[in-house]
Amino acid sequence: MNHDPNTDPITDLDAHALSRAIHAREVSCVEVMRACLARIHRVNPRFNAIVNLASDDVLLAQAAERDAELARGASRGFLHGMPQAIKDAAAASGFATTFGSVLMKDNVARSDGLMVQRMKAAGCIVIGKTNMPEFGLGSHTYNNLFGATGNAWDTRVSAGGSSGGAAVCLAQRLLPLADGSDFMGSLRNPAAWNHVFGLRPSQGRVPMWPATDVWLTQLGTEGPMARTVRDLAALLSVQAGHDPRAPLSIAEGPVDFTPPAEVPLRGRRIAWLGDLAGHLALEPGIAAVCEQALRVMAGAGAIVEPLAGLGIDLDRVWQAWLVWRKALVAPRVAATLALPGATRGQVKPEALWEHDQAQSLGATELLRASELRTRFLQQMLGLLERYDALALPAAQVWPFPIAEHWPRTIAGRTMDTYHRWMETTLYATFAGLPAISVPAGFDAAGRLPMGLQLIGRPQGDAAVLALAAGYEALVADLLRRRPA
Repeated sequence: MNHDPNTDPITDLDAHALSRAIHAREVSCVEVMRACLARIHRVNPRFNAIVNLASDDVLLAQAAERDAELARGASRGFLHGMPQAIKDAAAASGFATTFGSVLMKDNVARSDGLMVQRMKAAGCIVIGKTNMPEFGLGSHTYNNLFGATGNAWDTRVSAGGSSGGAAVCLAQRLLPLADGSDFMGSLRNPAAWNHVFGLRPSQGRVPMWPATDVWLTQLGTEGPMARTVRDLAALLSVQAGHDPRAPLSIAEGPVDFTPPAEVPLRGRRIAWLGDLAGHLALEPGIAAVCEQALRVMAGAGAIVEPLAGLGIDLDRVWQAWLVWRKALVAPRVAATLALPGATRGQVKPEALWEHDQAQSLGATELLRASELRTRFLQQMLGLLERYDALALPAAQVWPFPIAEHWPRTIAGRTMDTYHRWMETTLYATFAGLPAISVPAGFDAAGRLPMGLQLIGRPQGDAAVLALAAGYEALVADLLRRRPA
């Protein structure tokens, strides 16, 4: 396969096409790596999506080893020879795991985390890390260590986060696939803003190890991003699976999450939650773009019904969420502040706010928040007995100027915390449900993307992916759009 540096025929391939080409020996792993690195060197300086990139010589040598394995008739799996940059929150041997913090810049991993182990076992070559916000807090990828990541469609605005670097890598064809993690929309929001697919798996689907706690810290999860649903499902199939060190990980379920070639939508019931009867502040145009995507699904026979709310006091849900969030975020910030020479001035204000808010938190308050979370889950389960999926916007604002740290107001309403503008993403997280962001359309100027969020039943990752695949087949023209 000849490589034209102007058209990038190798880097334009989706992951399935690339895997087929590698295994058919139509293109060598060395050629793939050269094409990937050439594009990164040409494009990444504009976007700042990949950080701590390994040297070309080291990566090409690894690619040559993968070619030698294929020559012997040995393949490691679906990802054999594919370049992969790991989100900077996950450990990859030989690379620093910085969490976007200047205090962690020399924190070089001595071993791989479980997700990276599984991806390497399937054949990927880790080339570097993808950028993220400091400590993964806030859906805007900027930090004082590496700087900000510009949106794939317009570098003047945010890429989202915390998996912002990963989403930009996909949209700009720097990588065929991307991994990330999701605590409060961190796989879904950047996917929406960069016109790709992002899946927050069910709680326990992709176990995280190493971890200092395996019982309480279950709000965040690692997961996949991709340019197609089939690629997304294939990466989830690599990442997922029980591990005894993560006792709450899912022990059963499909090994292969790839949806059928054709997925009819007729009869699928989807509840459109919109702005939750005015509870969520939405910027103009977002609801309309999501409703257009739902009309496409309805045109194929899906039954889309407006639903005024979730049937529970959402202000109380928000307060319970804040308790859980600060309980889980504060210890990580505290551990960083305890490093030799660390000062509060080296930590961003939003992280300090989470840390300081938690200092008066007691066990009784956390237990009450857990009880409210339990009632919230039961309410969501009741709705999902009636519907195959619950639909919400994947973000409440369009990508905002990159110099802003977070939106202070939405449609005239003041945001009372640095993450209130991301409230639409917390419902799947708090209930431990799978949720996917699918490209829905663009703003009125046709310049900035937006996504639709589909929340599925407990451990219903395969069903959510199938629903997204059915939609994907209907919007080929929309998905062909790509950034300059």
